[in-house]
Amino acid sequence: MSKSNEHSASDSFVKGAFILGISGVFIKILGAFFKIPLADKLGPEGMSYFQSAYPIYNFFIVLATAGLPTALGKIIAEQRALGDYRNLDKTFKSGLVLMTSIGLMGTLIMFFGADKIVEIIKNPEAALAFKALAPAIVIVSVMAVFRGFFQGFQHMKPFALSQIFEQLGRVIVGFALAVFLLDKGTKYAAAGATFGATTGAIAGLFVIFLLYKKFRKKHFEAHSKLMTGKAQETSEIMKRIAMIAVPITLGAAVMPLMSTIDVMLVMNRLTDIGMGEQANDLYGMLSGYAAVLVNLPQVITSAIQISIVPAVAAFYVQKEVKSLSSTIQNGIRMTLIISLPATAGLVLLSQPIMELLYPSQLQYAQTTGQILSILGFGVIFLGMFQVTTGILQGLSMQNRPAMNLMIGAIIKIILTYVLVGIPSINIYGAAISTLAAYGTATTLNLITMKRSANITFDPKAVLLKPLYSVFVMSIVVLLGRQLALLFISPNLSTVFAIFIGMIAYFFMLFKTKTLTDEDYALMPGGSKLKKISDRFFK
Repeated sequence: MSKSNEHSASDSFVKGAFILGISGVFIKILGAFFKIPLADKLGPEGMSYFQSAYPIYNFFIVLATAGLPTALGKIIAEQRALGDYRNLDKTFKSGLVLMTSIGLMGTLIMFFGADKIVEIIKNPEAALAFKALAPAIVIVSVMAVFRGFFQGFQHMKPFALSQIFEQLGRVIVGFALAVFLLDKGTKYAAAGATFGATTGAIAGLFVIFLLYKKFRKKHFEAHSKLMTGKAQETSEIMKRIAMIAVPITLGAAVMPLMSTIDVMLVMNRLTDIGMGEQANDLYGMLSGYAAVLVNLPQVITSAIQISIVPAVAAFYVQKEVKSLSSTIQNGIRMTLIISLPATAGLVLLSQPIMELLYPSQLQYAQTTGQILSILGFGVIFLGMFQVTTGILQGLSMQNRPAMNLMIGAIIKIILTYVLVGIPSINIYGAAISTLAAYGTATTLNLITMKRSANITFDPKAVLLKPLYSVFVMSIVVLLGRQLALLFISPNLSTVFAIFIGMIAYFFMLFKTKTLTDEDYALMPGGSKLKKISDRFFK
């Protein structure tokens, strides 16, 4: 592989991460405009119906989509790197058959099993929300095949556009139905909100299918005439997809399964300690309020994970050690640049943020703020786990993250049962156990990378520079809010603190040279940022 091609492949990873990251931020903003006012309308009880359906839905989505698209992207990236276009089309079609079958099965189980599931989790009013959400499973499964195809080509724009249209459909239809059905009762409003996911999935699939047809005609058919490589049987391709996908799926299924167990454990343990009447409200605060904010930064780290798998796989199969090492270090560095300030902001401003975002639920602000101050630390571990998992998948060590997360899940279940059952800890125990689970899994992933792949990092560039920038930012945020409280309202003080904190953080990124010339070259508007950096921070 030539140096120019090496740089091109590495650039594709970073560009892909930026494209997915930008679209992901937009999607999360849309989601916030959906979930935050939705929570304000429905209250904790209604949100418990809405949120109870999603762990089950996510479990089936993970079974259908977590492993197969990643496997497709990895295999297609390797086939492209080796010029094996003969089998690339077979790989895509095999994935389409597998995904449709699995997705359809998930839809049928969730729809017809809804009444039994809500009985088990002791939330019978959530049955309609389950049924409204079920059709989305098969639609999202088919859409994920096309996303895996584009992931393998490291062409992330269609991936991003399908996500945007999916979210637009979810937000517009879901919120409109929730408001329209609210007079009939919160269970109907929650069902309307979940049905938005089904309409969004239809919109996303339609968009990415059109883009696939256009891309295939323009790019793929010309390359497919290069019949290099030995032709493989369809059964052989499916076997290889399964060998890669099954461990990834099992690992990814752990957290939705853990969330499902969480619903049952938390509700039952709260009942055991005499807090049964408050159980729905407390679980709604945990999952419908605090967890929503903790999940926001994950959209960027998820983009890094999705983009880094095919890049690592291509360099690994071609034995390009220098480019492989550089790509991995960049992935870790980008993750920490995003995760560290997000963690600091959520922890330092936990209660003020809750008061700002949920003005109609101020009576819950203290409790939700305390939950967020615990869960906020999980942003680092969640982000690092995602990206290190993507790296290990690209290195053909997809079994290890699954095993590591399983260990974390076992720790979470034990801690949830013990801590939630202590009256003085109650719902906070669920937040602590989540933090412990991801902390354990992330640490084990890093140990695996060091011992099995001999991957090392430059600690100054990867960790110390972003950490120092966050330290300065934190001081500015705390002092800025206290000063602002002397002149303006608490909510405006929070907005002011967040704003000056962002300015301070970016200032420190420039000052410490945390962002490299390569970063600027690949960022949208990066050339202007580099000129500013060169002018003021020589």
